Amino acid sequence: MEITHKLKVILLLTPITLLTFFVIFIYFYRKRRLENHQQQKDIEKTEDGKPEDEIQGEDLITFQGGEELTIFDILDAPGEVIGKSSYGTLYKAFLQQSNSVRLLRFLRPVCATKADEFEEAIRFLGCVRHPNLVPLLGFYSGPRGEKLLIHPFYRHGNLAQFIRDSNGQSHKWETIYKVSVGIAKGLDHLHSGLQKPMIHGNLSSKNILLDRPGQPYISDFGLHLLLNPTVGQEMLEALASQGYKAPELIKMKDGCEQTDIYSLGVILLELLTGKEPINENPTAPHEDFYLPNFMRNAVLGRRISDLFHPSILISSSDGESPVTKERILKVFQLAMACCSPSPSLRPNSKQILRKLEEIGK
Repeated sequence: MEITHKLKVILLLTPITLLTFFVIFIYFYRKRRLENHQQQKDIEKTEDGKPEDEIQGEDLITFQGGEELTIFDILDAPGEVIGKSSYGTLYKAFLQQSNSVRLLRFLRPVCATKADEFEEAIRFLGCVRHPNLVPLLGFYSGPRGEKLLIHPFYRHGNLAQFIRDSNGQSHKWETIYKVSVGIAKGLDHLHSGLQKPMIHGNLSSKNILLDRPGQPYISDFGLHLLLNPTVGQEMLEALASQGYKAPELIKMKDGCEQTDIYSLGVILLELLTGKEPINENPTAPHEDFYLPNFMRNAVLGRRISDLFHPSILISSSDGESPVTKERILKVFQLAMACCSPSPSLRPNSKQILRKLEEIGK
């Protein structure tokens, strides 16, 4: 009886099983045919040049200092994520073949500007060289539109971290002065030292990198040239939320030398005071939100103690420009001039550099 029951179950399942296998076979057969047909259409379109970026080859462009870069070394490098934004990701990567640490900036393909504009901007940025600017060593483009910028890696992080790490080094007058001069030199080169003047467009203390306490390198200059207008505007909004945007600047495309100078003024105030550009936790109900406004009210209220960090005056200074209150206040006045609400009243980069050199004498 038991054997007869099992036989009936098997006979019942067999047609169902066969039907199931048949349905699965037809499904995958039709799916495969559709995939083959689509691949053939893609190939034909690519050969006709219709879809611009569907199928691409790999390419690596190298610039001065990046001659040893190879595609294999870049793609095979173990990386550590050290920063993210809406338009890309920053990696600290060890390139084994060249035995070097590099900063890799991955740009999201959808955030990039048009292909011809992008390539022109990359080649322009790759030629910019100055002791106070972060150089572009190479650019990798992948088969799926991947875009990777390769820069040197600076082990002391950025200026924002340095100012607020509370180890005392950032309150030394000699360090503050050297960093101020270095940033001014780098910005002056962008504004007046190139055949085609360049606006930074995104200057902040987070974009000033250090390989040692007194040696600054401006990064991210011209980055907005690589991004489409929508993402460029997002970058400007981020700059505003951090407290570096000039009050008259509405659109990224309207950025100019004067808007960069405003951002520089905020950085100088950060160096002198150790304060954040935006006070997100004010202690008083009507305390100023933005650092330049806070400093203007400090001047009007004769709150001299708020104009610079007290540790600067007692810091040792063995350099050619010893610390004095007069020198500190002159840098403060220069920073406030850079942060003038009126763009026409702000000094240009050469005037800033000349004034700093006079203060150092």
